[in-house]
Amino acid sequence: MRNYARPVMQNTQSSFFFRALKRIWNIKESGIIIPTIIYAIFVQLMNPIFFSVSNVGNFLRQTGFVLIPAIGMTMVLIVGGIDLSVGSVLALACVLSGLMMVNVGWPVWMPVWMPILLSIVVALLIGAFIGLINGTVILKFGTPPMIMTLGMMFMARGMVYISTRGLPVYPLPKEFMRIEQTSWFNIPSIVYLSLVLCIFFHILLSRTTFGRSVYAIGGNKAAAKLSGIPIGRISITVYSICGAMAAIAGIMMSSRLGSAQPSVGTSHEMNVIAACIVGGTSTFGGRGTILGTAIGALFMSMLTNSMTLMKVDIYWQNLVIGAVLVIAVILDQYKRASAERGAKIAVL
Repeated sequence: MRNYARPVMQNTQSSFFFRALKRIWNIKESGIIIPTIIYAIFVQLMNPIFFSVSNVGNFLRQTGFVLIPAIGMTMVLIVGGIDLSVGSVLALACVLSGLMMVNVGWPVWMPVWMPILLSIVVALLIGAFIGLINGTVILKFGTPPMIMTLGMMFMARGMVYISTRGLPVYPLPKEFMRIEQTSWFNIPSIVYLSLVLCIFFHILLSRTTFGRSVYAIGGNKAAAKLSGIPIGRISITVYSICGAMAAIAGIMMSSRLGSAQPSVGTSHEMNVIAACIVGGTSTFGGRGTILGTAIGALFMSMLTNSMTLMKVDIYWQNLVIGAVLVIAVILDQYKRASAERGAKIAVL
C-alpha cells in the first residue's frame, strides 16, 4: 500500500508558504519589508557578526533614536508639510533637561526622581511649543514649511550654544542615565519605548477621526476644508507632536551619553526624513504609515551598521545613503504618477 501522507504534508507546507508570501506581498509596506529582509540575509552571509546579540542591540538602538522623531515627521509629511528643525529641537531638549538637573538649585528635601521628572516634562513642553510655533506661523502667515522650519533649525541650535557656550553639561544623575542605559533581554529600553510609541500612533492614525483627518488634509486640502475638517488645528497639532517626539529622542540621547552634548542631533533631520521616505511616506502628502516608517528606520540603521562592519569608507557610506534616498523619492513620484493615471482612466 502506498503512503500518501508525505506528499499531502508537503503540499500543505508549500501552500502555507505561498500563502504567507502572498500576505507579505499584499501588505502596503511590502515595498520596504521585502528589500529589508533580502538585505539582512545578504549582509549576514557576508559578515556573520551582523546578527550577533551585541550588534543587533546596536542597530536596534540606532533605529530607536531615528524612529521616535520619525513618527512625528511621518505625520507632518502626511499633511503635506516638512520639519527641518527636529535635529536642533532634539539637541535643545537634550541640553535643557541636562541644565535643569545640574544647575538648578533643587531643595534638599526633594526626592532624586522629582528633579529628573520635572526636567523631562519641561523639555517635552519646550519641544511641543517649538512645534506649535512652527505650525502656527506656517498656517497663519502662509510661510512655506521648509523655510519656517529651516529658520527654526538655526534658532533652536543657536539657543543650544547660547545656553551652553558650546560646552557639554555633566555629570547627569545616575538615576537619569539608567532610563536609556537599562536593557531587557539585551535590547535597550529605547527600543521598547519606540515600539510603544509606534503602536500608539499607528492606532491614532488608522483607527481615529483625527488620523483620518490627517490623511484627508494631505490628500486634498480643499476637499478636507469643505468637509468641515479643522485644517489649522490639526496641522498645528501634528507639528507639536513632531516637536515633542524630537524632544523625547533628545532626552533619551542625554540619558544614553550621560551628558548633554550641544553638538548632538546635527544633521539628524536628514536621517529622520530619509527613514520616512524610504518607508513609503509621500513627500507630496496624503500617504504614509507608521509601520512603513519603522521598517524604513530599521533599514537605514541596518544599512549604516552593515557598511561600518564591512569597513566601507565613511564617504562612500554618505554616497550610498544619498543614493537610496534619491531612489526612494523617484519611486514615490512614479507611484504617484501611476495612481493619477489610474484615477483618470477610471473617470473616463
